[in-house]
Amino acid sequence: MREEAAVGFQQGADAYERGRPGYSSDVVQWLWQELRLGPGRTVLDVAAGTGKLTRELVRSGADVIAVEPVPAMRALLEQLVPDAHALDATAEALPIDDGAVDAITVASAFHWFDGAAAATEFHRVLRPDGRLALLWNRRRSDQPIHRAVDEIIGPHRRRTPSHHRGEWREPLESGGLFAAMAEQQVPFEQVLDADGFVDRFSSISYVAALPDGERERVLERLRAVAVGAEQPIRLGYTAEVYVYRRED
Repeated sequence: MREEAAVGFQQGADAYERGRPGYSSDVVQWLWQELRLGPGRTVLDVAAGTGKLTRELVRSGADVIAVEPVPAMRALLEQLVPDAHALDATAEALPIDDGAVDAITVASAFHWFDGAAAATEFHRVLRPDGRLALLWNRRRSDQPIHRAVDEIIGPHRRRTPSHHRGEWREPLESGGLFAAMAEQQVPFEQVLDADGFVDRFSSISYVAALPDGERERVLERLRAVAVGAEQPIRLGYTAEVYVYRRED
């Protein structure tokens, strides 16, 4: 794991659960259909975090295995989604038998992976014609409050991976292991108070991983933005979902 992910998500797990948005019912229902989830099916949620998506997969009636390598995130996952079977592992080395799962989901995480290694592992553990879904909640960069946040946290990003530029597609779409099936983009809003707003952005890996003094200064600036905003705060997003089919 990259250091900013290992350190940042370990330190920011509680804020992640409190502040990160979940997934709308429209997105979840569409995902269940595309992945053919339900009783008798097995889905693997990779880099499950605190279970923001995992809890929705459990509601489908499928058997859910959740992989999460960060101890603090996995502890919350086990507490909040006890019906999922949680494992300590990474996308590049899954402790799953060949052809053991019907579907795989990755929510807000594939850009962190070694894409080629993860794609190979996903292909190995999926059954023939198995499905893979990648999800992200993209912040609306045209919204003034998001631009204000980026002015504060952007200088600390450095080389932290992001899905925005689309490099994540290449290992999935050029290796002959997967074929693109469907995609969906759904706008939505996250409604927060000032504390939730600060949690939302303090949970970003490279912010949570900052040295204590520097992180506190960033959080103070974020809180000033939150206090000065119209209440409650409405953050705009687009939920992006991409579904692939395993090729033989």
